[in-house]
Order: sequence, then C-alpha cells, then structure tokens
Amino acid sequence: MTSQDRTSPPPQQYAERSYRSPAALVGGALLLLLGLWLGGDALLRGDVHTKLTALFALLLGVPLVAAFTLRPLVRAGEDRLTVRNPFRTITLPWGAVEDLRAAFSAEVFTSGGKYQLWAIPVSLRQRKKVSRQAARGSAPRPRFGLDADAGPVPRAMADQTLDELREIKERATHRESAQGEPAVRWSYAVLAPLVVGAVGLAVMVAV
Repeated sequence: MTSQDRTSPPPQQYAERSYRSPAALVGGALLLLLGLWLGGDALLRGDVHTKLTALFALLLGVPLVAAFTLRPLVRAGEDRLTVRNPFRTITLPWGAVEDLRAAFSAEVFTSGGKYQLWAIPVSLRQRKKVSRQAARGSAPRPRFGLDADAGPVPRAMADQTLDELREIKERATHRESAQGEPAVRWSYAVLAPLVVGAVGLAVMVAV
C-alpha cells in the first residue's frame, strides 16, 4: 500500500449559509428612501431650526430603521453560528448551541441563555396555511391521475430554516474547532448616531 493510499481524505467542506428576511429588506429600503426624501427636502428648504431638526431626525431614524430591517442576518458556518441582531452581533460556536426553536420568534439557546434570531421571522399566518394544507394532504389520494399524491406538504419557512441549522449543528457539534464560548459585541456604529440623534432631536423640540 502506497503512502497515497494510506492518506485519509480531507474532511468534507460545507458552504456557508446566510439567512435574511426579504420582506424586511424591501420594507427597510422603502422607509429609508422616504425618510431621506423628506429629510433632504427639509435640509434644502427649511430655516435653521428646521434644518437642525431634520438633521437630528435623520441621525435617529436612519440607523434605527437600518438596524431593524437591513442589519439582521444569520450566518451558519462550519464551526460557528453568527447572529447579527439590530444592536448586537453574537458569535456562537456550534458546540455551545444547545437548541434552536421557533415559537412566536426564532431563538437559539445556550447554557448561558437565549438569543433571538431577528433575521428569521416566524409567520403564524404561514403556519396556519401550511397546517391546513397538511390536513387536506392527510386524506388518502390515488397514486395516479390529477389527484395523485404530489409529495409531502412543505413546512413554514422559519421551520425549514431551523431544520437546516439543526442539521449543520449536528454535523459540527463534536468537532474540536466548533467548541468555545459565545461572544457578544455591541454595534456602536448603529448606537452612536442613534443616541446623538435622539438627544439632538429632544433639544430641538424643547427649544
């Protein structure tokens, strides 16, 4: 047996997956365009007081809208789960993840607590629709013809996403490179202009 034959194959690599809410992205972009249009008009045509008020309103509103619509992201890598929420970024090695659940919101659980997955919204309306389809699909169907069984009824999007994340977790949970403690970082790039805008707007309203 040659040395090449004795060499074990490299571990299989899995592509990193990212999850975001398309509805939040579209809604956030439209709100930002509306706010910039109104604020820009006030900055160009208003008096000094109006311009300062519009400036502080933009400093407050733009980061706030972006934080809750454009910023949320869930990224699943081979060794860790990265959760980017409106004001924090949580990095979770898969070994630290104990469970993933979706009740009224999607959440990831660790020994130290739980973190909400803002990028994976839970739609109760979609779940009810899927439940109705599943109830209709439970009746016996012919194997051929127009009424033939079309396969399993799809699950709600949030439940499908969490199933994928659980599969990635199961593959990585015992890997040495997937061990460690959760790390939480605050997003000061969002918080700083938001605080300045809120304080400045409060002053301008009070004047």
